[in-house]
Amino acid sequence: MTSLQMSAKEEMVEKFLDAAARGDLTQVSSMLTHAPSLINQKGYSGWTALMLAARNGHYSVVERLLSLGCDKFSVNSSSQTAYDISKFWGHRNISNLLGRTDDGCQRVLPDSDLHQQENFFSREMLDRLSAKRTDRVWLEAKQSAADTVYLLFSDLSPMVSSSKNSDSEEGEARLCRFSYEAVKDLLLKPETVVIFLGVERRKRSPSSSSSSPSETDDAIWEPPAWFAINTREDAAELLKRCREGNCSFPKLLHRDLLKLREDEAGVVAQARSVLAWHNRYSFCPTCGSSTDMEEGGYKRRCLNIDCRSLKGVHNTCYPRVDPVVIMLVIHPDGNQCLLGRKKIFPAGLFSCLAGFVEPGESMEEAVRREVEEESGVKVGPVSYVSCQPWPMPSTLMIGCLAVAISTDVKVDESEIEDARWFTRQQVVESLLKGSRPALIIPPRQTIAHQLIRYWIGMNSNL
Repeated sequence: MTSLQMSAKEEMVEKFLDAAARGDLTQVSSMLTHAPSLINQKGYSGWTALMLAARNGHYSVVERLLSLGCDKFSVNSSSQTAYDISKFWGHRNISNLLGRTDDGCQRVLPDSDLHQQENFFSREMLDRLSAKRTDRVWLEAKQSAADTVYLLFSDLSPMVSSSKNSDSEEGEARLCRFSYEAVKDLLLKPETVVIFLGVERRKRSPSSSSSSPSETDDAIWEPPAWFAINTREDAAELLKRCREGNCSFPKLLHRDLLKLREDEAGVVAQARSVLAWHNRYSFCPTCGSSTDMEEGGYKRRCLNIDCRSLKGVHNTCYPRVDPVVIMLVIHPDGNQCLLGRKKIFPAGLFSCLAGFVEPGESMEEAVRREVEEESGVKVGPVSYVSCQPWPMPSTLMIGCLAVAISTDVKVDESEIEDARWFTRQQVVESLLKGSRPALIIPPRQTIAHQLIRYWIGMNSNL
């Protein structure tokens, strides 16, 4: 009986998506009247009705779906929103409609067709509540609360559980969540590092009827707090604490952390970056004395009362973030881009050039310097696109587009192995599923992938 019901549901979803793809406004409206839950249902490759209507230029269907509150920020298996799809296929009226924010303003800048990109590791599912970090009484109460969530790290690797799914052979990884009772013995050990991550973002109640809990009850309710623990305990022993199957501490973080869900990846970016800072900076960088952790893990105070780090704000005892520019360099003809590869890359993989920003250097100058150092190509105009936290261990990747003013490539082999110009067609082929392109680009979770896809979509009118 259950299988028949699922089959009927799947048939209804397919019928609804087909109506949206054909632009049948009457059928779309009628089906949503009887089954409102259809509005954000996904079909093949994660496409929604909004995406299909945007792909085929059905403005009235897009407008109707938006008026009924569909999720316009939903992405398909290629990480495309309906906005991305409408831009790629040249439906400017629809992209303008989708590009508006809730207050009616355009999401895109007046001098750019590029909309704000949410990158992997960037999603914030927690309210960090930084003002509470100095409230020791509140923090101690939250640490022992029954609904508090703890994430367990061993050697800066989070404990995750893996499962197979229909979309990926490797499956999805999810963070293992622990209660206070499950980890309270670890909290008592002096070598354990505990940091406060924030509280779950409060969701608006689906019902506002008089039968719902009173406003007083709602006012005193507080969302669950999240903490992260890094411990030196034996990893095999720690895994015994998890009741879920297939638990592990990933070893290849650059690959394995990309399997996390988008919201949990953002939590890991925050947690691992701060824990890595504690792991590397247990002594005062000013005088070399021991330090003590404060403010929920976001400050270390020197225990030497004569240390000058205690006099004024010298930023010697706060978590560091290392800025890195990563740039897609565009050929002067606009139809080629410059990509490079390191020796450690898999065969055929090329990516954007990147490098650390030096002290006293602007973002634009860092782009120009790094590109010329690595490839010999000179760069003129530079524009910012978006950024991505990268917790390996605590980097902020600043994504840019840059226009070359010279084209001869001369690789600095101490930096990279190879750098080449690739045509737009070669890049498009690398993005198509089922093809066997000569060029392989980084996975969608990387900002390099998003910069490349961004450039492809900028001037497309296919």
